[in-house]
Amino acid sequence: MIVPVPDQSFPALPPGFRFGTSTASYQIEGAAAEDGKGPSIWDTFAKQPGRINDGSNADIACDHYHRYDEDVALMKDLGVGGYRFSLSWPRIQPTGSGQVNEKGLDFYDRLIDTLLSAGVQPMVTLYHWDLPQALEDDGGWLNRATIDRFAEFASIVGERFVDRVEHWVPINEPNVAMMMGYSVGMHAPGRTLMFDALPVAHHMLLAHGRAAIALREAGASSVGCANNHAPMWPASEDAADVGATKLFDAMWNGMFLEPMLLGRYPADLRPLLEDVIETGDLAVIRQPLDFYGINYYNPMRIAAAPEDSEMPFEFRELVGYPTTDFGWPVVPDALREWLIMFRARFRAALPPLMITENGASYGMGPDEAGIVDDQPRIEYLDSHLRAIATAIQRGVDIRGYYAWSLLDNFEWTEGYTQRFGLVHVDYETQVRTPKRSFQWYADMIAAQPNSLG
Repeated sequence: MIVPVPDQSFPALPPGFRFGTSTASYQIEGAAAEDGKGPSIWDTFAKQPGRINDGSNADIACDHYHRYDEDVALMKDLGVGGYRFSLSWPRIQPTGSGQVNEKGLDFYDRLIDTLLSAGVQPMVTLYHWDLPQALEDDGGWLNRATIDRFAEFASIVGERFVDRVEHWVPINEPNVAMMMGYSVGMHAPGRTLMFDALPVAHHMLLAHGRAAIALREAGASSVGCANNHAPMWPASEDAADVGATKLFDAMWNGMFLEPMLLGRYPADLRPLLEDVIETGDLAVIRQPLDFYGINYYNPMRIAAAPEDSEMPFEFRELVGYPTTDFGWPVVPDALREWLIMFRARFRAALPPLMITENGASYGMGPDEAGIVDDQPRIEYLDSHLRAIATAIQRGVDIRGYYAWSLLDNFEWTEGYTQRFGLVHVDYETQVRTPKRSFQWYADMIAAQPNSLG
């Protein structure tokens, strides 16, 4: 049951603006070992004791593999014109190379065709962190050969789906995958290499470039990225805190956007990457982008770490702002400011922007009447869309917004304890219940003049 949202004014986005929603294969699909799918690093990682906070895994997750028809019907009710989802590499190539699993390709054929019949345009992410375990066993993203495997994967899926996919994203959030997976070990594959993980960043950026080339050779007309960006705020005006913030900003933001847009690494990081950069690498990374995707959640407050720390920076709480159930501060003005500064800094080098992820975790479930009253999520979406509208008014070319996420899902190391969905999922019964935020988003989309859904 959906309770209508009272009449209200909505954020005003320009004609032709694309509204969508996003998911990731490992977080929703389930069917972890069905129809020939191979294991990913997350299948392995989630089964290691102590890795996932609630001891769960994504073997079933939202069972989207069997329920995609129902989920696409929800998107049609929502009125979105776009859906960003990722392909499971080990579902298509169980070992990350060689033989293709036709049943995996067939699943995505069915999903894409169902989306198009519902009037929803696909934005396909090739890699959202579920690396085939066989490739990790051979070094994973530390092994330069993984770049070749990824380029082959891009060719396979490009050839199969390019006639029906509106937008392509090679790699989701390479900074998060590198830092959380290889540097500090909180995500799969769980390596703790600290600064020795920097080759992973270079290899993922090269994989992005090689995949962009392969997709264009297959006929793709729109290839972009989905990089996680966050404004960096020093904990104080002390020179040490400012310096630590500058360094972390270079690692989190600059190390990924500067190679893609300018063909170079930030000056502070170049000496750390000299040993892994080969002739021609930066030209491969700097492929023309049809859009630049930004995943935004919150700013970060950075301080200098004690001298004996493994890393030269540490994170401080950002006080004075409301927080989500994840404890993340809600600062929509920081998104507006970052978008405006991004345009001012890169100007001619910057393609049109897309907000490829933005959302919040709030844990309320259905009440006795079956209503999920998630007013804080409505306020979050409303305030961030207004921030985007203001940035557009200030001259920033933003073409779309994909809300994270369509469904409550397996939230990586948090398991099922954090809920980002517009739709509540009962993981015992797999019953989907649209939340009040779902209806708000639908009403907001319907109220836009000449939007693309």
